[in-house]
Amino acid sequence: MNRAADIALGGAGLVVAAPFVALAALAIKLEDRGPILYRQLRVGKDGVDFEVLKLRTMVVGAEKIGAGFAVDKGDSRITRIGRFLRRSSIDELPQLWNVVRGDMGVIGPRPTLRYQVERYDARQRRRLEIRPGLTGWAQIHGRASLPWEDRIELDVWYVEHRSPLLDLKILLRTPLALFGGTYKGATGGWKNQA
Repeated sequence: MNRAADIALGGAGLVVAAPFVALAALAIKLEDRGPILYRQLRVGKDGVDFEVLKLRTMVVGAEKIGAGFAVDKGDSRITRIGRFLRRSSIDELPQLWNVVRGDMGVIGPRPTLRYQVERYDARQRRRLEIRPGLTGWAQIHGRASLPWEDRIELDVWYVEHRSPLLDLKILLRTPLALFGGTYKGATGGWKNQA
């Protein structure tokens, strides 16, 4: 997807998402009075760090307790409202601002942490050739239900095969992925579909 399309979709998305973000922000603030936004350094295109924005879904300081940056299903650090925000992906809506700013695109590999990137082999580093995205090939094939190596491989496959038609396919399948359409066993069902 080209930059103009990213700006148009990101800007329109911000307008549509504003009421949902406002309601979520109020719920976060009422639950524990902590900050609404969570900011975290992630690795973007060409290995450049940027600050990703999310609605806060965990207790304040969560990365310093428990499993650190790792988050498992049912993690006790996730707040009550955070469980809903994560399940619905509403927590990701502030990343539309990252899209408008140019840190991210609408479609691409999800941005990862520096320590994860440092473990990439040469082939896996190919996922840094394009901007990270809100949604992508790995997201429509299982999201977090997939083993890490499989997600990376799907992202590299996307980098090698991206096209406007493939981007359209990802956009059309993303709502199903968000609302339960891709969690199909240990591999998310992708090995039979890709």
